[in-house]
Amino acid sequence: MSTSASKVAGKITGSDTATGEITDSDNVAGEITGSDTVTGEFAGPDDKVLETPFLDGECSNLLQRIAEEGGYAYATMTSLAAAGDIRAAEAAKEMAWEQLHSGPWHSVVPIWRDAYSMACIYLAKLHYAAGEFTKAIKALDMGLIMGGMMLKDELNLAIQKASMKSRSDLGEKGESEIKFVSQDINVAEVQQLLPFKSLSCKLVGKRSALSLEAFLRDHYLSGSPVVIRDSMDHWPAKSKWNDMNYLKRVAGFRTVPVEVGKNYLCSEWKQELITFSEFLERIRSNDTTSVETTYLAQHQLFDQIQELRQDIVIPDYCFTGGGEIRSLNAWFGPAGTVTPLHHDPHHNILAQVVGKKYVRLYPASLSDELYPHSETMLSNSSQVDLDNIDETEFPKILDLEFQDCILEEGEMLYIPPKWWHYVRSLTPSFSVSFWWSGTEN
Repeated sequence: MSTSASKVAGKITGSDTATGEITDSDNVAGEITGSDTVTGEFAGPDDKVLETPFLDGECSNLLQRIAEEGGYAYATMTSLAAAGDIRAAEAAKEMAWEQLHSGPWHSVVPIWRDAYSMACIYLAKLHYAAGEFTKAIKALDMGLIMGGMMLKDELNLAIQKASMKSRSDLGEKGESEIKFVSQDINVAEVQQLLPFKSLSCKLVGKRSALSLEAFLRDHYLSGSPVVIRDSMDHWPAKSKWNDMNYLKRVAGFRTVPVEVGKNYLCSEWKQELITFSEFLERIRSNDTTSVETTYLAQHQLFDQIQELRQDIVIPDYCFTGGGEIRSLNAWFGPAGTVTPLHHDPHHNILAQVVGKKYVRLYPASLSDELYPHSETMLSNSSQVDLDNIDETEFPKILDLEFQDCILEEGEMLYIPPKWWHYVRSLTPSFSVSFWWSGTEN
């Protein structure tokens, strides 16, 4: 699934505000001192230091490249941060943040993404040295979410160390389970909430322990969807992710981006940055009639939180066609979350780990009849709101054939490239989507 390119950085809230600006470029050369400054200020007992050997070695080169892009004030602030000035670290982070939000995300000069990661690391080092481990992790998470690739490994290693200090405060393994989904749904009642004709036409076929040969022959090559049963029973996630205490223990202190509102096509939709614990509490107290529904959607959570990545296994089906994995995304939220009708460019397996979802599918051959948006950024999304169809404006939609299903816990749905799909959570739900490209791509 995809919410297209609509994840616009400018809609994310949660930046700190910094004051003060230095624009005198003559000061820069004297301030950029590279790894000597950094390592000197963070000397001390090992448990008081977040080691960043790669950044220490690349500091001067990175700051020089940032200065060449007009970041003289940033370079000065970062050098002061490396010398132990936390206000300078916050100012450098804010300067980079402003550059990330200066226009469309794709137009941001890449070095500014690395600059943001760099500022986050220096801020985290100072928080860590002060024993403020949760604040350190938040800064590092921001670097992972919004920063570039250059310092990603450094950020992950630093988070591992800071997490060891922080995790013990978030629950012990002996605590009893708090389940998100504890009872089954009434299909007759749920059907009243679904779009017109739901579960009354052609159902997506379900097959148990489907062989790779049969998957290739019957579904991959022919481009037809299928629900696969009994292929994720060995995942640790199957026994762990329905327990709020487990999720709090391994990820509660981490910062994640969430969507707030009905869906990404609505005007009131926005994004926020909150802790995973706060997100879990929102799910528990969710009012499905509220426009403030919170959804962790299409986020590469498993790149960010390695402990959760260890709980899942890439299905063998995703290596069909000799292609490569493009993306692993998390979809986690309360009952009632909706992903509007849209299509994606890659092969997709949607694995339902916790809870149940309703999914409706239209073949790619019906694209013209599904009224795609004319704007480039939304061209993979339909103008039709299946939950509230305007029959006058979109008359063709009523007669189009589709397939649908209730995707049960422990099942996987194969969605071929360019097939349109609408998804609604019927219970609190945790899903993982695996995108991969075949050689034809």
